[in-house]
Amino acid sequence: MGGFAPGGTVLESTKEEKDVGVIISDTLKPSSQCAAAARKANQVLGQMSRSFHYRDRFTWIRLYKVYVRPHLEYAVQAWSPWAQEDINLLENVQRRALRMTSGLSGETYEDRLIEVGLISLEARRLRGDLIQTWKILHGYDNVTESLWFSRTCNTANRLTRQSNCTFNLNVKHFNSNVRKNSFSVRVINPWNSLPDYIKESKSLNIFKNSYDEHVKNVENIL
Repeated sequence: MGGFAPGGTVLESTKEEKDVGVIISDTLKPSSQCAAAARKANQVLGQMSRSFHYRDRFTWIRLYKVYVRPHLEYAVQAWSPWAQEDINLLENVQRRALRMTSGLSGETYEDRLIEVGLISLEARRLRGDLIQTWKILHGYDNVTESLWFSRTCNTANRLTRQSNCTFNLNVKHFNSNVRKNSFSVRVINPWNSLPDYIKESKSLNIFKNSYDEHVKNVENIL
């Protein structure tokens, strides 16, 4: 466009821009979005704390889920952080919410999560990635699968001459951290590591329940 928009308006150079609620920077790193999400979530959490003096775990955690956590997870598949400082920035909001909860006996963040029936935001982002992958591979979302993934196919059967494409995905190559941590790349190894019966779930609810049960079993083994 030669630096001009239709009508002769000069287009200003900018380091970042917000599109449908997500801040996109010229480096494609999500740090600005993480900071904005944490700032808004902390503001809402502060407003809640001034309105409720006794914050029992049932009411307070429900309010947190409804009014605070959505700010930390809005469109997160598009900007999921990989730098530890950004991960901690988001997680600290949930840590703060748990410290505000009355009557908890757990001394550590992990103990308090178990006590109120929550998981870390990082674990929720992985779960969300896998849910989105299931939707794409099962045609749940109206998107072109080949733009995101390519499936691993077995050798063609000599009798039927048909290839058997599984729900496993081909690993992609990358040359930068931005590409490595983009949705369609970062999700491949966690997805491929799931048992086949989970990947082949016939409905979204079955997938969610099977995945949650699988995670609990793995944690119990560890």
